[in-house]
Amino acid sequence: MNRMTEHKSKNKHIFINTFIFLLSTGVLLGAALMVWVGMIEIPDFNSFDARKIERSTKIYDNTGEILLYDVHQDIKRTVVPFTEISDNIKKATVAIEDSNFYQHQGIQPKAILRAVLVNVLSVDFSQGGSTITQQIIKNTLLTKDKTITRKVKEWILAVKIEQQLSKEDILGIYLNEVPYGGSVYGVEEASRTFFNKKARDLTLAESAYIAAIPQAPTRYSPYGKNKELLDTRKNVVLSRMKELGFITEDEMTMANAEQVVFIPREATGLKAPHFVMFIREYLEQKYGKDAIEGGGLKVITTLDYDIQKKAEEVALKNALENAKVYDASNTGVIEHETK
Repeated sequence: MNRMTEHKSKNKHIFINTFIFLLSTGVLLGAALMVWVGMIEIPDFNSFDARKIERSTKIYDNTGEILLYDVHQDIKRTVVPFTEISDNIKKATVAIEDSNFYQHQGIQPKAILRAVLVNVLSVDFSQGGSTITQQIIKNTLLTKDKTITRKVKEWILAVKIEQQLSKEDILGIYLNEVPYGGSVYGVEEASRTFFNKKARDLTLAESAYIAAIPQAPTRYSPYGKNKELLDTRKNVVLSRMKELGFITEDEMTMANAEQVVFIPREATGLKAPHFVMFIREYLEQKYGKDAIEGGGLKVITTLDYDIQKKAEEVALKNALENAKVYDASNTGVIEHETK
């Protein structure tokens, strides 16, 4: 009996020591975590231009010397107060980007859990379950690295920001920074670029189109080859707005019937625009929008820009002639290799 009592006493002592060790270790880890969380500072939302230029991706011709396109060259962005943005675009953006925006506190635990499970199973960190608050954090972090540490930092900062800023402030920052393709950033600049309007004057249909673009600005560009995809996504935006009670059935029907006209695109600072946009779309599909927006890539293409310039001269000469003789408005040049 004495040996059994001694054995039980020894096991109890081991258990208590183990418990104390684990408890103290947990306390230390918790304290360290709290210190780390406390040291994380809110990003500077006023350094937009500097951040974008520093991380800009550049596309060159086959020599690697002639710059065809700088993703953030001549950044176009006009900051406007929240009150100067149409309610249509506010509701359309929330509906398609973050329908629980006004209910959550910066993050959505269910979305995070789902993203974590997908990331673990795929051994990847591309899934983020990002809220609008998380997206403005992601746009202001110093790195786009897809690591657990960076993602945790993003979640913590999202919660911090929700405690310091109002929902209007957060949505206002997002709408003034979100990319709409090329060098166009912010809803005011997008409204001027696409419709020659101010953001406060957008119709419901125009707002739905603009809200549809940020998910994939190159793919959904109204000037690209996927206009039908943009039309479909615009309809999804309107449908989602109706589901959330932001608009009525009649308003959705009228918006779907509205004939929206995009003004012609300016090609300033862009060489070989069709080729460059093809390359950008390919890069986005292969590496993701974040890599193109903030990866600082140097891309050398197969284009011989000397030949490209000659081809454009020939195309312009013949286009003017065809317009006079045949009343034709389109022209193109096909390279043909002769032996």
